[in-house]
Amino acid sequence: MGNDEMTKMTKKEIRRAAARYAKYVEWSDEDQCFIGRCPSLFEGGLHGREEASVYREVCETAEEWVGTLLADGTDLPRERSVRDYSGRFLVRIDPAQHQRLALKAQLGGKSLNAWVVDALSKA
Repeated sequence: MGNDEMTKMTKKEIRRAAARYAKYVEWSDEDQCFIGRCPSLFEGGLHGREEASVYREVCETAEEWVGTLLADGTDLPRERSVRDYSGRFLVRIDPAQHQRLALKAQLGGKSLNAWVVDALSKA
């Protein structure tokens, strides 16, 4: 679809386009409120006390961004899906830290990979 066609999108089409971008809301202990984000479309986050209202606000903001980008004739960012990720990434750390973490994992009866996956899932 060319830019001319995209700039003539209806609100419903803009809503559908915005829905393809990942959005999430999480609680912030530091801020004592929910923070909603849509990192593929905009930086920063939206804050609020109610998780559902923050999510609605993130969705509305994503739609506004899509509409603004299209009105400016700017291509929309590519949506990312799970298929875009291999499930593997390389992290370089100091060898002494590598050893310490491997020993910690071993003490816990886990492989280093399993230990890191557990630690990242809690982040």
